[in-house]
Amino acid sequence: MERKRSEMEIEELAAAQEPLKGDDNEARPGGNAVGLKRNLGLLAAVNIIIGVMIGSGIFVSPTAALKYSGSVGMCLVVWSVCGVISLVGALCFAELGTVVPRSGAEYAYLLESFGRLHKFWGPLPAFICSWIYVLVLRPAEVAVIMLTFSEYSVQPFTHILGLDRMSTWDQEMIIKLIAFLGLGVITYINMVSVKLYVRINNIFGFCKVFACLIVIGGGIYELAIGNTKNLTSGFEGTTTNPGFIALAFYNGLWAYDGWSTVTTVTEEIKAPEKNILRSIVIAVPIITGLYVFMNMAYMTVLSADEMMNAPAVAVDFGNRVLGPFAFVIPLGVALATFGCALSIQFSVTRLGFVAGREGHMLKPLSYIHIRRFTPGPAVAMQGVSAFLFMLVGNIGELIEFASFLIWFFYGLAMVALLIMRRTHANVHRPYRVPTLLPYITLAVSIFLSVMPMIADPSLKYLFAVAFILCGVAAYVPFVYYKKRPKMMGKLTYVIQVLFEVVPSEDDNAD
Repeated sequence: MERKRSEMEIEELAAAQEPLKGDDNEARPGGNAVGLKRNLGLLAAVNIIIGVMIGSGIFVSPTAALKYSGSVGMCLVVWSVCGVISLVGALCFAELGTVVPRSGAEYAYLLESFGRLHKFWGPLPAFICSWIYVLVLRPAEVAVIMLTFSEYSVQPFTHILGLDRMSTWDQEMIIKLIAFLGLGVITYINMVSVKLYVRINNIFGFCKVFACLIVIGGGIYELAIGNTKNLTSGFEGTTTNPGFIALAFYNGLWAYDGWSTVTTVTEEIKAPEKNILRSIVIAVPIITGLYVFMNMAYMTVLSADEMMNAPAVAVDFGNRVLGPFAFVIPLGVALATFGCALSIQFSVTRLGFVAGREGHMLKPLSYIHIRRFTPGPAVAMQGVSAFLFMLVGNIGELIEFASFLIWFFYGLAMVALLIMRRTHANVHRPYRVPTLLPYITLAVSIFLSVMPMIADPSLKYLFAVAFILCGVAAYVPFVYYKKRPKMMGKLTYVIQVLFEVVPSEDDNAD
């Protein structure tokens, strides 16, 4: 009886979608199709970029660019140029988003451009991209960011809660417990409603920008009262070592990562042919301005040695400038990290959704809740993956060995853009970047992919290669030959009943 009842539930879920076949209003708000809905307007798109780009880095450890550039003046030049480079790359992705109007960002672009070149090798770069992002890099990032959120969220209450009187082990357990709870909250938000995510992310976006403005305001106040000693050195001490200058730009550009996030959710953006470009043009310059002036504020108050020895630069800045209101800084870090983790999880679940739809991940990852229109299984998978990475403990090196591959895929996306200038020459482009820009981004991506291995040759990069080879080993039987374990039918059945999900309209169309 239980089996028959469950089968009836599946049939009801499928029947809920049956009348929708052939419906042409799939992506319209208010449409009846079961699929991702276009709930993200311009403001939401801007805040997605801000949400991912502004994490803990600019508050905690923005010192590498200063260390390697050698001077205050050169450091500010590095931060400014890194912002320009990020904008150039983002503009290239904006064109790609008009040529391939699907979610998934570089995954979708690699699949569209290379996927047709060869039956076996063509789809492989896109598969490896999803393999690394969905299974390792993004959930590991969320795990680390949530641990940072937990650490800074309890910092203002250390004395009240008595944490300073606890053992180190007890403190770590409390921090992990709060991180687990935070992870559960962001997973719940992304599971329940896209509109709820939009509202919360908009609030956190404004809050983290406000926290940045507090730092900048403190720096302006210090300059106004004549505290200019640290800035008067200008370009004095600027390094002439090309390798150090390269490392300064390398670290600066990592702080800007996240500018392509809006193209990961293209299918949920209202009027993407307009709003993707507009959101990039608004968000990236805003973040560039915040980063440059925040660094100027830090360097006004703290000496170079103090900045490089500070465990958290913004906290030391707050203690020096804000007095009794210094608690605002750790609170700002907590807000920034929570919003960052929320947006990273939101975007990577869309990549998992698209990869599942294409058969590069488990098919149920592309299934949509029949009422909430969220990719429930993809969200749940990311929540569980991040939880497991938290249990592992120190995964900083794991992120390092995988992170250098991000710019490798950015570079491949630029190659995809150049290829599609020929293969998709007749596709309508409401926006087109000058051909020089993808070449600039490609050169930067090659530099950032190779530089870590030259600057710090390590066995950890062999682990990256090993993980890619594992991806190839999985690709051959499960993607190319389409082998499916016998248990997949039962697993899909359980997932559909548990999450109340059905294949999206796009799956039925295929």
